[in-house]
Amino acid sequence: MRTDDAVDATASDDAVPTGPDEHESENGSAMKDENDTTAKRSRRTRDAESKDAAAPASTAVARGSDAAAITASIPAMVVDAVRNLLARPLASYQLVLTLAFLLTAFGLVMVLSASSVEGYSQDGSAYGLFTTQVIFAGLGLIVFYMMLRLRVSLMRRFAAPAMVVTIVLLALVLVPGIGTLSQGARRWFVISGISVQPSELVKVALCIWGAHLLASRRRDNASLKELLIPLVPVALLICVLIILEPNLSTTITIAIIVGALLWFAGLPIKVFAAFAATGVVLAVTLALVEGYRSQRVMSFLGNVDDPQGAGYQARQATYALANGGVFGVGLGQSSAKWNYLPNAHNDFIFAIIGEELGLIGGLLVVFLFVLLGYVGFRIAHRSTDPFLRLMTSTITVLILAQAFINIGYVIGLLPVTGIQLPLISAGGTSTLTVLAMLGLLANAARHEPEAVAALTAAPPSRVARWLRLPAPVAYRQSRVEMARERLDRRRKAAGQARGTSFRREPGPSRGRGAARGDGRVDGRGARGGPATARRGAAPRARAAGEAAHGRFSMPWKRGEKQDATGAKAPDPAYGRRASTRHPGVGGRTRPAPTARTGVDYRGGYPAAGAMRGSASPGWRAGAHQPRTSRSADPGRGRSSHGRAGRR
Repeated sequence: MRTDDAVDATASDDAVPTGPDEHESENGSAMKDENDTTAKRSRRTRDAESKDAAAPASTAVARGSDAAAITASIPAMVVDAVRNLLARPLASYQLVLTLAFLLTAFGLVMVLSASSVEGYSQDGSAYGLFTTQVIFAGLGLIVFYMMLRLRVSLMRRFAAPAMVVTIVLLALVLVPGIGTLSQGARRWFVISGISVQPSELVKVALCIWGAHLLASRRRDNASLKELLIPLVPVALLICVLIILEPNLSTTITIAIIVGALLWFAGLPIKVFAAFAATGVVLAVTLALVEGYRSQRVMSFLGNVDDPQGAGYQARQATYALANGGVFGVGLGQSSAKWNYLPNAHNDFIFAIIGEELGLIGGLLVVFLFVLLGYVGFRIAHRSTDPFLRLMTSTITVLILAQAFINIGYVIGLLPVTGIQLPLISAGGTSTLTVLAMLGLLANAARHEPEAVAALTAAPPSRVARWLRLPAPVAYRQSRVEMARERLDRRRKAAGQARGTSFRREPGPSRGRGAARGDGRVDGRGARGGPATARRGAAPRARAAGEAAHGRFSMPWKRGEKQDATGAKAPDPAYGRRASTRHPGVGGRTRPAPTARTGVDYRGGYPAAGAMRGSASPGWRAGAHQPRTSRSADPGRGRSSHGRAGRR
């Protein structure tokens, strides 16, 4: 009975747990399940966290590679953008306009900042000098527009009269009662309260007239006299009149203009070096003659240590630059302009720029002038008109030289000269003349070949119609230039013909006109060899002259043709005309007949009829035909050998 009861109890226990042990087992299994679930969740969380940690790392690597690629491609993108900008037909013209506007606006802002204190202390108004500068800037823009519209032919026509007028003004300013004496110098005309400096006007006139003069005398082998006269004597007269004012800085700029004109016109290097050395010696002599100039030079060299005397201005400029640092003290916050730095708004305005805008502002100004220089030389390089090439290159050199001389003595690299910073320093006449020069640069930019093609092919733009700008005309040589170049080619051909020796094969006897042993030909005869050589040398000399001038010579003007591949092939007709000879009797040679029935009408020999004892003109058929000497031709004595026999 017990056994059955135990079995039943056990079965019942397995079926429904009722005791405390059974509850404990259930709790243990539940806890085990919960632990397993928690472990699984923790593993999933760790896996998710590891995935999340790996994903940002890969994303960061991808982003870093993309950033590196973008950073590496930025310079290439900038270079491509600049190339696309410069590839436009009107890129030079648009750059000149942009730079003229930027420099003028920046100069007005800095003149207002630098002259406000001095203007208020002298006139009671902080805008007096600024107003005058704005008036001259407006006049300069009008002159800029006039120079932009001016035709090149009209510009060259009035170059000499403008030069005469400016020289007369330089002479009149020295007359007491006409010229105004200020600070020991008589340099200005005062008209209705506005001062005009004729020495600034003469710069523009000299650039135009000098370029016109040298372009008119452009030759490959121009003599030294043609290059120097009358340019150098007129420049010396101008320098003498300016020195009498006195004004050494403008004298230096006149010398720079003449040197640039002669350099770009092809003056020999030795002569140019002698000219430059002479100019430097004269400039040093003039600087040491005058008292205040010599003190400036001695102070620059360190021989005079006078902080309150000759070296005061340069020292205060150095203090202003040091105070500015890298980023400057802020626009309008300069302390040097509070009567510490003399002429802060004029000669030493770059020191105010360095103090208020820092090194960044100074480098920005330098960059603008360097860019202007690049654009000016680009225009000169792309121009086909010799006059525009000389004028634009000279104007570019002048503006760059003035800018860097001014910056040089402000930062202490050069002695103080008084040359202004173009378009930035306060100076009405200087601003007017520089804007006129930039107008000439813009005019030359519109006459580039690509610009001419673009402006003439397409209808005028809205701005061009509003400004009424005339369409540019492509460059064509004048009749005088064409005649001069033809004369040059003839002289060159004659020189090459004289320098070419002609050898003939020795015959059995040496009669009249036979070849000598030294390679020369007897002057009494030998019309066959030298005449043929001269006729052959002339086309080659003309082709060489055209290649030297940088022009493309037409096929009918050259002694050679081009095949389909572009290689040069000899012209058979040219070879027959020039020097092709076939052997004659006994090893002697005769001129080869041409396709025109044995007579060459192109060569010409005007003296043939007279030398044959005939009154018939030399252009008749056979009269100019080259022939061999009497002793070398066995058929010479026959009656049929002559004009009728050769006809």
